[in-house]
Amino acid sequence: MRILVVKTTSLGDLVHMLPALTEAAAAWPGLRADWVAEEGFAAVPALHPAVDRVIPVALRRWRKSPLSGAVRREWGEFITSLRSENYDLVLDSQGLLKSALLAAFAHGPGAGLDFASAREPLASLVYRHRYAVRPELHAITRNRVLTAQALGYAMAAETEFSYGVTPSMAGSLALPARFVLILHGTARPEKEYPEAHWRELIGCLNESGLSVVLPWGNEREHARADRLAAGCSGARVLPRLNLADMASVLGQASAVVGVDTGLMHLAAAFRKPGIGLYPVTPPARFGAWSEPGAPIIENLSDPEAMMPAKVAVKLEKLLSEPF
Repeated sequence: MRILVVKTTSLGDLVHMLPALTEAAAAWPGLRADWVAEEGFAAVPALHPAVDRVIPVALRRWRKSPLSGAVRREWGEFITSLRSENYDLVLDSQGLLKSALLAAFAHGPGAGLDFASAREPLASLVYRHRYAVRPELHAITRNRVLTAQALGYAMAAETEFSYGVTPSMAGSLALPARFVLILHGTARPEKEYPEAHWRELIGCLNESGLSVVLPWGNEREHARADRLAAGCSGARVLPRLNLADMASVLGQASAVVGVDTGLMHLAAAFRKPGIGLYPVTPPARFGAWSEPGAPIIENLSDPEAMMPAKVAVKLEKLLSEPF
């Protein structure tokens, strides 16, 4: 069985597809997959042992100058690569018009969400096979339900899943032997944790002997990281890293504390303990899920529970638990 997975963005969405692929590979011994992903996120599917080839696409970059010669050449190379295999199934698990159209270029029967289930219902008209999946389910479960239907096997219980990936521990950065990774950046300002709270939390962790490491992805986050680390000998601001290098740092972290961001989901996939902070988004649908038997990421949304001193106590308790 050879399949193509089309799930291009975003980081969290790609991580949420990993358990479905793990389950599919167990149901179909010998199953191999290729995966179409945005170039900036290609490091995620490459982690999975069932993935032979990641086919990078650059729609975000190409749309800035769609008629340029360079873009036309790269598009042609992408299509050639996409059509170089014949697939038993082409699974669009994203449910968008753009992902459905990409899937349509591949050789193989297309499958995806039906009209009532897809985020963009018209995408369903492109597939040969369409499947109903309840929209209120967590994204991990939605991907598993879709994939199980498309490949014809019985899905295990919702709580029984495995991401199936192992982080790389290699990296060129000299990092503390034991540190907490502070994931303070997120795409929407309303999802952020107050800066004063971060500063207090970092102080609590330092008093407990824990170093903190602060990554950033844009200049606004860089400035905030510098402010949070200022005057704190136990805090370090990282240089700007690509996703592969960031995954290596995450793999070496003792624990994570973060807001609603894709890196929190990758932390769960890497079996890291931590605390997720959700001021506005419901954790039941968007929170990071730890697989059975793994260290826990505890997702908090109650304002009182998210106070810095309480978060620090919860994190120290998680770090003390044996795994």
